[in-house]
Amino acid sequence: MRNLTMLSDFYALTMMQGHFSAPKQENGVFEVFFRQSSTFNYAIAAGLEEAINFVKNIKFSHADIQYLRGLNAFTDDFLDYLAKFKFSGTIRAVPEGTVIFPGEPILTVDADIKEAMYIEAGILNIINHQTLIATKASRICWTAGNKPVIEFGLRRAQGPDAGIYGAKSAIIGGCAGTSNVYAGQKWNIPVKGTHSHGWVLSFPSELDAFRAYAKMFPNTCLLLVDTYDTLKSGVPNAIKVFDELKAHGYKPMGIRLDSGDLAYLSIKAREMLDEAGHADAKIFASGDLDENVILHLNAQGACIDMYGIGTKLITSQDNPSLGGVYKISALKIDGEVIPKMKLSDSLEKITNPGIKQLYRIYNKSNGYAEADLITLEDEKIPKPLTITHPVERWKTITFEDFEIKQLLIDIIKDGEVVYKFPKLQDIAKFSKDDLNTFWPEYKRIGNPHIYKVDLSDELYELKQSLIKQVRNKKG
Repeated sequence: MRNLTMLSDFYALTMMQGHFSAPKQENGVFEVFFRQSSTFNYAIAAGLEEAINFVKNIKFSHADIQYLRGLNAFTDDFLDYLAKFKFSGTIRAVPEGTVIFPGEPILTVDADIKEAMYIEAGILNIINHQTLIATKASRICWTAGNKPVIEFGLRRAQGPDAGIYGAKSAIIGGCAGTSNVYAGQKWNIPVKGTHSHGWVLSFPSELDAFRAYAKMFPNTCLLLVDTYDTLKSGVPNAIKVFDELKAHGYKPMGIRLDSGDLAYLSIKAREMLDEAGHADAKIFASGDLDENVILHLNAQGACIDMYGIGTKLITSQDNPSLGGVYKISALKIDGEVIPKMKLSDSLEKITNPGIKQLYRIYNKSNGYAEADLITLEDEKIPKPLTITHPVERWKTITFEDFEIKQLLIDIIKDGEVVYKFPKLQDIAKFSKDDLNTFWPEYKRIGNPHIYKVDLSDELYELKQSLIKQVRNKKG
């Protein structure tokens, strides 16, 4: 495993040295959450296992210490401390694949403040990226409905790590396979692909190329038909080859469209295939697709059975960063918990104080998620339960017959991993099942209904009291 010990921002080290030199050592409680996005109404949590592996494997080597010493910024006793560094705190998080919403604590760190500060950049780097791609994949797959989506993005990803972990995240988000052979081997996930335009152009004719490919892969023959002319050349030549395969007892898989008006071409290709007796041949579409294009294809009655999506998925092109942050919410000094919060003139940048827990409320009769509730850590959940909008406090809703689920669970306890990480396939199933507990209006691509994420009365009052304290100090 590659060692990522030095995956941190420089200011983490300067702040650590400041705390190291302080007379009183304290614990800090930090939490990860993502802010409201103009594109994403929800997100799919991903990257937890890699984030925990990063934290647990931090070990400064002799070369690391020598490099830091050469910066002439750190004291010898602080560097000696780093040489013995080992994370000894506690981390709670929502399981990978969980549906999450803006402002919710999805991972919390309770540790010596020096340890907690050092791991910020690494955790955010891993979780922000994987959650982003899992979310984009989820939106695409939800729009595609029961039509499989294959992740095709390796060549357009921003580097090998983005391609590898993007493929993993796409599976969590609902993709049925990937073109990425490395990811396929690493996580035992299906790898898919056909041939390129270059394959067709390397033969004397399109028909020669199709026949050569069919000879090699008669049971999985999927032909790319848009190299020259989709309807006048590609589809007719594919039909000829499919006829030949059928005559030898094989079942052709279908054709791939990669350019042009995919709605029109798929409808016409479907007609041609059906008339030729290949009604069971599938039509696979690729070429700069995403959930917005699929919406329009659906509206136009496109005859597409499967999608291959690359650039716009692996880069989350219309929303290229998640906006996940890592903020302090409390200090622990001599056993006393001191809530902390950030104030701002921007409402979305004001944080929620204290050590918290996150709950999801389900309708007992139909199993659908109705709302999420952020509480302080030790609060009891009453029945009936009335929750209140975190800002517009006149908006309330009362639940009588409900079930409630605690979302933040222990991952690391006092430095030791206490959680068994599931296989990728199990995470993907869990994520699909979790998403299915939400009404369609929360998942629609355009103008989604806003899911309720409320603060408990106790948390709200704590937040208001801290705001008052800061205002009074200013006065």
